[in-house]
Amino acid sequence: VIKMNIKTIQVGPLETNCYILELNNECIIVDPGDDFNKIKEAIGTKKVIGCLVTHFHQDHIEALEEVVSHYDIEINKPKYGNFEYEIIETPGHTFDSKTFYFKKDNTMFTGDFIFYHSIGRTDLGGNNKDMINSLEKFKEYSDDIKIYPGHGPSTILGEEKKLFNLYY
Repeated sequence: VIKMNIKTIQVGPLETNCYILELNNECIIVDPGDDFNKIKEAIGTKKVIGCLVTHFHQDHIEALEEVVSHYDIEINKPKYGNFEYEIIETPGHTFDSKTFYFKKDNTMFTGDFIFYHSIGRTDLGGNNKDMINSLEKFKEYSDDIKIYPGHGPSTILGEEKKLFNLYY
């Protein structure tokens, strides 16, 4: 089984994590926050086949228009090439927040839903009730899943689950 390679680039004034997921010389971009040239440089000669956006706050999509037009791609399709993932609706931080779960690679890209030892604010287009429902949903997922958040370091879902009751 070929594992996908994950590159993390911090972009923009809020140091948003933009991820470049590579598999078989193809890649998809997760949250093209800002600085298109930095993203383009990180991609190099790989073929970009898609883009995933966890939510539409400006710090996560500043370079989206350039990415879409330069690479002639669509966003948030249910499938891109050989990349296999589940799109999980995780409202709370925003009404449109999504998490992308790559089961084969045991990884999730959570945007501003779950961070290292924290969760996203709910006063920027979301609400507490939705956040709690989304956290409850994640109790069903395996503790060893690696979380790649929208800001800050990666974490492990099991570690974050221990803190969920602090947010209710």
